[in-house]
Amino acid sequence: MTRLLPVKCLFVLAGGLAAVVTAAADDPSAAAQSAEPGFEAIFNGKNLAGWEGNTDLWKVRDGMIVGDSPGIRRNEFLATKREYSDFELRLEFKLHGGRGNSGIQFRTRRVPDSTEVEGYQADIGEDYWGCLYDEHRRRKVLAQADAKLADVLKKDDWNEYVIRAQGDHIVLKINGVTTVDYHEPDAKIARKGIIAVQVHSGPPLRVDFRNLRIRELDKGE
Repeated sequence: MTRLLPVKCLFVLAGGLAAVVTAAADDPSAAAQSAEPGFEAIFNGKNLAGWEGNTDLWKVRDGMIVGDSPGIRRNEFLATKREYSDFELRLEFKLHGGRGNSGIQFRTRRVPDSTEVEGYQADIGEDYWGCLYDEHRRRKVLAQADAKLADVLKKDDWNEYVIRAQGDHIVLKINGVTTVDYHEPDAKIARKGIIAVQVHSGPPLRVDFRNLRIRELDKGE
């Protein structure tokens, strides 16, 4: 037999639900984390705590990291202060107008006395969407993106990037499509470093990032 809840209980349940919705609205990563056990936010949606870079170019707006370039001569990067080794990183990005070039650095380091970094880059931008590039180190595309990406890529809208690095194995996915499945043949290449987002040199561009969350992986996972 169906039992009706007292009105008081209904109010309590409604209040609890409202609190959860409010918390998720205040913290853009809250809903994602609750649905993804083991993941934690690396951007709080409010400020650049835990990150460092040129704040003339990098801002926080409406729960997003915004790279807004008027046109620059050198690449610029906003980077985590913490290093990561084996992990799965999930985030969303939008390259406005689908124009320009950006990317997400990982297992990367700052180049001393320079705006540059060196390390792996999950690429964003025309002719490079979904590729694995070696920024400032070998200076070449290590793996081209799978052609199937064209079926799901939204060049002027939000896309999800998933970056998984474990040992010598790197997998990149955009909107659920595996673009790169790569094994690093050089054992001397760093397997630990910062994570960073890029505004590329050249004409004006804007790129947004949101819902950045990470799960560190155990050996053999």
